[in-house]
Amino acid sequence: MKIFSLLLAAALTLSAQGNTLTPKEISDGWLLLFDGETSWGWAAEGGVKPKVVDGALTAEGSDPGWLHTTTQFSDYILKADFESAAAPPSSSLLLRAHRPMSPAEAGYHFELAAAPNRPPLQAGRWHSLEIVVLGPRILIKINGKKTVDFMGARPMAGYIGLQFVKDKPIRFRNIRLQPVGLGPIFNGKNLSGWQVVQPPKPAAEPAEWSARKGAVHVVKGPGQLESKAQFDDFVLQMDVKTSTNDANFHPNSGIFFRGRPGVFWTGYEIQIRNEYKDNDRAKPVDTGSGGIYFHQPARRVIPSDNQFYTQTVIAQGRHIATWVNGYPVADWEDPHPEGDGGPRNRQALLKAGPISLQAHDPKTNLDFRNIRVKSLSRQP
Repeated sequence: MKIFSLLLAAALTLSAQGNTLTPKEISDGWLLLFDGETSWGWAAEGGVKPKVVDGALTAEGSDPGWLHTTTQFSDYILKADFESAAAPPSSSLLLRAHRPMSPAEAGYHFELAAAPNRPPLQAGRWHSLEIVVLGPRILIKINGKKTVDFMGARPMAGYIGLQFVKDKPIRFRNIRLQPVGLGPIFNGKNLSGWQVVQPPKPAAEPAEWSARKGAVHVVKGPGQLESKAQFDDFVLQMDVKTSTNDANFHPNSGIFFRGRPGVFWTGYEIQIRNEYKDNDRAKPVDTGSGGIYFHQPARRVIPSDNQFYTQTVIAQGRHIATWVNGYPVADWEDPHPEGDGGPRNRQALLKAGPISLQAHDPKTNLDFRNIRVKSLSRQP
């Protein structure tokens, strides 16, 4: 209960303005589920389709339906604001849900109406929503007042769903989530729990790995450092910094997962490269930081060289989603048949493997810190 109280206190101290994250929220691992401009990261069920109006997420259509995240989440703190044309709101939340998005068939279903003995929610006014989901416990507060405190035993992970009802408009904004329960896999002092994997051909300037100032530091390359622990479905967060003194050179690296232990550069790769074309961050070079190499480029190059940024990866079966500094940059479902050849051979890798850090070439100069992971149970 102490951990749950601390998580709730953290949720209550955060401010939500403008579909953005503060530097502290970014450092603490918060993610934007809605970017304020598009419906990226959301899918529709029923007779509705997503729509963005004045920085808020809503839906339109002729039948009642749901919008739901394309990523499943396990334990988390969720915050959002909502505004309804109806009083009380004729809408519901689905938590830890599975498709199809039917209240009778999927997840935990909670009404957004005010709880008994609480003042009714006013139409046309923005209200705050705060949710803590931790193990079997779900706590919901609206405008700071507790409306639900529930202990359940159904799925421990699933989608987040928002219900929309015809002729009763409702809008959501500032939808953000902090995954909780991640644990460190780098102790900040030495490389215990990690091992160096050599390239198949000896390198002229082999990578030099060390623990420095609380970070995994690497110069030169090519090279690979992989965790001894293996993961299949997980939430991964770490801080990354690429260092360069040349404004025309942007270091190239990557984060690999589900590769073959002890085998050089295998598995899915999350790209590290802060370069873009035509002075436009929406035009990444060579996939861009946070993009899924070979498969989906980053929507936008968020970070810059010589500064730490926070990389988040959530891998669940065939689905991979990434955020950079909390901004959603990739969301991809692997359509290929399962195999051992890996994504470069158009085969889906679904088995556990190490987390690997790449040293790309002799100009490599990178730091990785606050490396933390939570394993997830594979969901339908």
